Amino acid sequence: MDQIVRVIAKDAPVKAMAISARDTVERARAIHDCWPVACAALGRLLMAASMMGAAMKEKDGAVTLRVRGGGPLGSLTAVSDSAGNVRGYVQNPAVDVPRKAKGKLDVGAAVGADGELTVIRDLGLKEPYVGSVELVGGEIAEDVAAYFVESEQVPTACALGVLIAPDQSVQAAGGYLIQLLPGADDGVVTAVEQGVARLGAVSARLDGGMDPLDLLREALGGFELEVLETAPVEYRCYCSEERVSRALISMGREELTSLIDEQGGAELTCQFCDKVYRYSADQLRRLRDQSSAG
Repeated sequence: MDQIVRVIAKDAPVKAMAISARDTVERARAIHDCWPVACAALGRLLMAASMMGAAMKEKDGAVTLRVRGGGPLGSLTAVSDSAGNVRGYVQNPAVDVPRKAKGKLDVGAAVGADGELTVIRDLGLKEPYVGSVELVGGEIAEDVAAYFVESEQVPTACALGVLIAPDQSVQAAGGYLIQLLPGADDGVVTAVEQGVARLGAVSARLDGGMDPLDLLREALGGFELEVLETAPVEYRCYCSEERVSRALISMGREELTSLIDEQGGAELTCQFCDKVYRYSADQLRRLRDQSSAG
C-alpha cells in the first residue's frame, strides 16, 4: 500500500515527509502507456505533488505541479488533493533518450532544463497562489528543492526515485522532503547533509525493503523523530460525466451548435485517466438547452 509519513524532529527545527508510491506510479504508467523515462519523470512529479498536497492545511485544497523543460517529453502535470491522492499526465509518453552511465534513465535530458517548474496552490480562495522557478536540471527533485528555497524561502532537501523493472513495470518508487525551519544552525544542516548522503538512492532502498519511515530514520538518524501522521495515498482521478457535461454547457450555445452540426456528437477524453466520454447529437442538444449563454 502506498503511503506518506510526516515527522518532526523533537530536538531540532526540522520537519520531513516521505512517500512510497509504487502502485500510484504503476497506475500512471499503465493509464498513459509510458515508456521508462517518461514513467520515471512523471512518477517523480506525481510523488512531489502528493507530498506537497498532503502538507496542505486546507481540507479542500489542491496543488498542481507543471514542468515545461523544452525536452522531448513536452509538458508534465501532476495534481494532488490535500490528502495526497494524485493524478497526472505527460504530453509525450512514448519517448526514449540515451541512458546515462550504468544504464540509468536520463530524466533530465527527457524533461529538458530550458523552462520552468510552476506550482499552483488552490487554497479555496478566489485566486490560487502561483509560483514558478527556472529549472535547475529537469531531474525534478532538484527543481522542487529550488522552488522551496526560491519561492518559499525554506531550505529543502528532496529526493525522488522510480525504479523500472525489466518488464517495464514499476518496481519501486518513493522519495522524501526534508525541510529546515527557522533557527536551524550549521550543525543541523551538516547532520541532514550527512544523513542524506548516507541514505543514498531512495528507489534502491525501497526496493531493498525499506518503508517511508525507514527512509526518514536513516536520513535523520541524528535526531529524535516524532511521527505526526501516516496516511495511505493513491492515483485518483475526479473526472465524471457530470463534470464533463458542465464543461460542455460552459462552452455556450454557439459552440455546442457547431459540434452538433459539424460532428454530430462529441467525444472527450480525460487527460488524467484516459476515460472517454461520448455524447450523441441529442445529448448535446439537451446540454445546449441548459446553457445560459447566447
